[in-house]
Amino acid sequence: MAEHSYTSRRELDQYRFHPAVTLLAPLACILLQVELPKLWHYFSILDLPLIAVIFFAVARRSPISGTVTGTIIGLFQDGLTNLPFGVNGIAKGLVGYVAASIGFAVDADNILNRILLTFGFSLCHSGLFYLIEHWLLGDHTFRLLPLFQLLRAGANTIVAIPLFFLLDHFKQRE
Repeated sequence: MAEHSYTSRRELDQYRFHPAVTLLAPLACILLQVELPKLWHYFSILDLPLIAVIFFAVARRSPISGTVTGTIIGLFQDGLTNLPFGVNGIAKGLVGYVAASIGFAVDADNILNRILLTFGFSLCHSGLFYLIEHWLLGDHTFRLLPLFQLLRAGANTIVAIPLFFLLDHFKQRE
């Protein structure tokens, strides 16, 4: 009788990345986030660092790693904007935690799941950003515009899917 080995979903689907990819991909997203809107202001609708957070958090499936990755990327993004330091760090850290946690429950390599996750986390990030600005910082000038947030989520999703396929080439099984 053959002996069967049971492996958890985490052991099957958890990935790691070469340190250069872990550093350079988010850094490129952050720098492009700063520079692209200078070329054409409509690029400001995108949140490329958020896309990097979602990809790495879901691929690693480690809530701690997702939180740290999201927080670091968000803090670097805060350092390059006029926003209060920590706003993106908090929001992206929370998205990283939840994305990594949900990564256990869904097949994150499925294109439909990637679309739904990216769209949903983009909306979630906008809501978190609003809560942080409005309730924690008391900035009542920031408005949450539903149609704009839906467009932003759609734009992030359209950009994220090819970017995810590109980054898939750098995945290494743990």
